[in-house]
Amino acid sequence: MSTNFPILKNDLMLKALKGEDVPRPPVWMMRQAGRYLPEYMELRGKYTFFERVETPDLACEITMQPIRRFSPDAAIIFSDILVVLQAIGIEVTLNPGEGPRIPNPVSTPEQAFALRVPDVHDRLHYVMEALTLTRHALQGEAALIGFAGAPWTLFCYLIEGKGSKDFSRAKAFYWQHPEASKHILSVITQTTIAYLKAQIAAGAQIVQVFDSWSGLLSPEDFNEIAFPYLIEICNAITEAPVILYPKGSWYALEAISYRTKAAALGVDWCITPEYARVATRNDITLQGNFDPSKLLASPDVITKSVHRMIDRFGSKKYIANLGHGILPFVPVDHARAFFDAVKFWEPSENK
Repeated sequence: MSTNFPILKNDLMLKALKGEDVPRPPVWMMRQAGRYLPEYMELRGKYTFFERVETPDLACEITMQPIRRFSPDAAIIFSDILVVLQAIGIEVTLNPGEGPRIPNPVSTPEQAFALRVPDVHDRLHYVMEALTLTRHALQGEAALIGFAGAPWTLFCYLIEGKGSKDFSRAKAFYWQHPEASKHILSVITQTTIAYLKAQIAAGAQIVQVFDSWSGLLSPEDFNEIAFPYLIEICNAITEAPVILYPKGSWYALEAISYRTKAAALGVDWCITPEYARVATRNDITLQGNFDPSKLLASPDVITKSVHRMIDRFGSKKYIANLGHGILPFVPVDHARAFFDAVKFWEPSENK
């Protein structure tokens, strides 16, 4: 399909990422394409998860579903962070009710050193095809976000074999086999850089890197195990703005804001907007940080809470979002209340 894309008519996201003045903050929602939407559940009943991810037409359709319902300012391509591990040659399963599984996790240095950087255009072509389809489908009404998992987070799954509260096996492997672990992290980093560049060439206008488990590391360990690879990725991606989302790593906000070339930082609900602004010296765009569980409050409470959140962050250098992905049992009308609250927010002097 042609990459002669429609002109972007809604540039709120790109303006916010540049720190430019905007009439209101842009808004989108992590996991906005997913299980809380009845139209998604209909497709889920017909196709397995990886059939949905690996079929470009289906991935495009799922990405567009929340765009049609809510008209957010950005679409995020329907995919999964673990496709990078699949590209490296790791089997990943995702069966209903059990979460992602890696049947044969890496458990020895020999297995680690055998990993190599793949050709992402060959192994992950379906993601790029979905991005191109979606960029055309959007018709410039919203920016398109591509994404990848951060090296430390993918390392956790690769070693642990499944989700975990503490990823103690992954941590133990790192300290027992540091050179093998650094090889894994380097392979994932190089693969991620190539993958994000390919996504941008295919139509992504922004990319986000999810470090979902970085908050399990101490500040010192974060600086050794996670941070260098985030810096490397940000330095390498020059074709589009990068949003870093190091969930739970509140202690690293200052360092990340001035030691990486990230355009924005995602923050969760466990820190205040005021702390995030002070920690980053108001030098970088922030994204977040509404608690997803609060979407179960009444629409009126959601509206008031969202307005307060924007007032605290300020409308400049800010992207309204959740502090993590939307929960699957959130009512659709409550999600709509979140989007509408941002769209109808007004500065204090207009109230």
